[in-house]
Amino acid sequence: MKIKKYNALIIDDHPLISEAYKSAFSFLENQEKDVSFHINTANCCDTANVLIEEFSSTNQNIDIIFLDISLPPSKDGKLLSGEDLGLLINDKLPNSKIIISTTFNDNYRVHSILKNINPDGFLVKNDITPVELVMAIKEVLSEPPYYSKTVMKMLRDQVMNDYFLDDLDRRILYELSMGTKMKDMPNLVPLSFAAIEKRKRVIRKMLDVSSSEDRELILTAKEKGFL
Repeated sequence: MKIKKYNALIIDDHPLISEAYKSAFSFLENQEKDVSFHINTANCCDTANVLIEEFSSTNQNIDIIFLDISLPPSKDGKLLSGEDLGLLINDKLPNSKIIISTTFNDNYRVHSILKNINPDGFLVKNDITPVELVMAIKEVLSEPPYYSKTVMKMLRDQVMNDYFLDDLDRRILYELSMGTKMKDMPNLVPLSFAAIEKRKRVIRKMLDVSSSEDRELILTAKEKGFL
């Protein structure tokens, strides 16, 4: 019997969640008998980045990736969260199948991730059960996409908004949260001062922030999972 071997990568900073993913892979190996998973793990953006670069530079593929969105930024500040890792994976390892996992269940946040990364699977962590994980792995490897029930409900209940937060919007929010002054922003974000101000106004409108204070914008962005 020929064994189908898969490279898997788990990117999550919660050990219990990582172990749940490993258990799902082990269950599948025992159930299917003709599949095998070589599992790599990373608990931060920097470690994940190293693994992605290693696989990419040696022309190896990672067949399936569990990616947590809520990761702290990389030490150099270039990767702000798991969302940036997703974009990097799409660029460096375009054949990899990504399963996003997140605690966020805000419509705008979920839609933004779907538009930015276009993952092969999307799980809200509150939906996750051992059965759900096994189903997600099987369907993503054979016939993607796979969305958990909360994500499916959002897709049914609301038509996707034409506007979403892209990487520049998220960079603006990140710099504001770090206390960067607006006068210094054009040195860190490749936009003019006027363009940054315009984006801030649109972000406020999208996140339903009536106050003109940056503090309110930052708090709301954090609440909705953009920071």
